[in-house]
Amino acid sequence: MATALDENTSAGEEADRARDAVGGGRAFALLLVITGAAGLLAAWVITLDKFKLLEDPGFTPGCSLNPVVSCGNIMKSEQASVFGFPNPMLGLVAYAVVVGVGMGLMAGARYRRWFWLGLNAGTLFGVGFCTWLQYQSLYSIGSLCLWCCLAWAATILMFWYVTSHNVRHGMLPAPGWLRGFLDEFTWVLPVLHIGIIGMLILTRWWDFWTN
Repeated sequence: MATALDENTSAGEEADRARDAVGGGRAFALLLVITGAAGLLAAWVITLDKFKLLEDPGFTPGCSLNPVVSCGNIMKSEQASVFGFPNPMLGLVAYAVVVGVGMGLMAGARYRRWFWLGLNAGTLFGVGFCTWLQYQSLYSIGSLCLWCCLAWAATILMFWYVTSHNVRHGMLPAPGWLRGFLDEFTWVLPVLHIGIIGMLILTRWWDFWTN
């Protein structure tokens, strides 16, 4: 009798956990896989070039195209190793996690609220760190890295879509009008975000682009 009761209780707890868990649509899962893979690719290439630069200070990365688009200048800067090791090594871990989450969703996985909030916090840190790097790149170092730009765009996309997912599923408190807006127009936010960065890049080196 006690065993049967324990089994029923366990089944009820499992059912409660299943109801609390939330999955994601195929398009959202695919977006996480694609953006995570793009960020992972960028981090991998930058890491390889960074090690080559450490071995040979005269090495010129393939994406160093001109005085403005110069990955080498970025890699040699202090900002490229904020935590005591090359920044892209952090990306190798973080973007791989995002790919794993997306693949899980495509396979039908459902995650609890704490998981989604943790993912949102991670993408918030990522977009905040990218924003700091963008400022440093434009106004302190004075150079752009194309692979960094790819990682920036990927991080911005995943941040806004994860935030939208959490708002629409009640993980984050929000008024009804905002949930309705995000149901239809989530794409507006990353487009505006990336557009603003593009305008800053354009105006920062306007003379260079137009000559």
